[in-house]
Amino acid sequence: MSTELKNIALLIDADNTTPQGIDPVLTVMAELGQVNIRRAYGNFAKDNLARWDKITNKFGIRPQQQFDVSKGKNATDMAMTIDAIDLLYQGKVDGFGIMTSDSDFTPLVTRLRQDGILVYGFGEKKTPPAFQAVCTRFLYIDELIATTTDDNGKKPKSKRGSNAEMVDLNDLVLAAYREAKRDDAGFAKLQQVGQIAGNRSSFDVRNYGFKSLSELIGSLDNFKLERRDDNQVYVKRLH
Repeated sequence: MSTELKNIALLIDADNTTPQGIDPVLTVMAELGQVNIRRAYGNFAKDNLARWDKITNKFGIRPQQQFDVSKGKNATDMAMTIDAIDLLYQGKVDGFGIMTSDSDFTPLVTRLRQDGILVYGFGEKKTPPAFQAVCTRFLYIDELIATTTDDNGKKPKSKRGSNAEMVDLNDLVLAAYREAKRDDAGFAKLQQVGQIAGNRSSFDVRNYGFKSLSELIGSLDNFKLERRDDNQVYVKRLH
């Protein structure tokens, strides 16, 4: 019996993101379902949005033209928010992708998640923590671009983050490990550790340059991985 694909909407704040990230973002969104609704918002008459012309045609994205009706007012934010709420109340969307680095969308994402809707956020590392935290997952677009392919079409090697990022990562994994159910030998199921970490934050391994949770935790000196006969991976803290 086949599983029905979920209906996913990708809403793009073209003023605050890069068209280069569309391909890897759509790849990630496929985890949730079929991205049938694809809309980009902005004043495309501006020179800085000229690059979106070919991108919208290539990826089937519907441009939503928003003229600057008055100085200091962002018509793009308003249009995206209204469309998202309309889609929510139509009841035909099971998840959202929001491409932006603008914290003004924090209340919108909070409202969507109150209805049990999954929301993946995509933006730059400078995106305010408040917006990152309210998303089900928040992924850094530059990391997605970097880990997709290099200039020669080859997949690059995973990379470790900065010292501060790795300290935060260790703290997050350790907290999740402590909350997970462990056996007498101190091992916890890797899948459960990942779920707990995801519930505590918008944690995603791709933000650290890794492809999988096992690859990421395997790079940490204070954890040990073990694959057992049940074909599941277990993790244990070493020190």
